[in-house]
Amino acid sequence: QVRVVESGGGLVQAGGSLRLSCAASGDTLSRYVMAWFRQAPGGEREFVAYISWSGDTAYYADSVKGRFIISKDNYANSGYLEMNNLVHEDTAVYYCALRTDGTTAYDTGKYAYWGQGTQVTVSS
Repeated sequence: QVRVVESGGGLVQAGGSLRLSCAASGDTLSRYVMAWFRQAPGGEREFVAYISWSGDTAYYADSVKGRFIISKDNYANSGYLEMNNLVHEDTAVYYCALRTDGTTAYDTGKYAYWGQGTQVTVSS
C-alpha cells in the first residue's frame, strides 16, 4: 500500500514563497493522480490543486490559480506544490492525496491515500 509524507511547510511572510513536497513509498507514483488539499483552523478541508498520472494536466482552485504550481516527478516518486505570492488566507495544514482512478476529482472522499499534512503559516 502506498504511503504519503508531506514536507516543506513553515512560517513565511506575506508575498513570500514555499515549496511543499509529497514523497510516496510502497508503490510507484505513476499509478496515481495526485492532489493537494488544505484545511484552515475551524474550516473544512478544501481542494487546492490536481495533477494527472503523467503530470501533463493540472487544475487549480480559483483562489490559488496563477500563484501555485503543482508538479509530479514519477521517477523520483515525488510531487510538489510551489506556492508563490502567499497571502495570510493561505495559512492552513496542507495535505497530499493520491488516487488510482484517473478521472479528475476535487472531493476529499475520492482520494484513498493521505499524508499527515504539513503546516503553512503566512504572516501578514
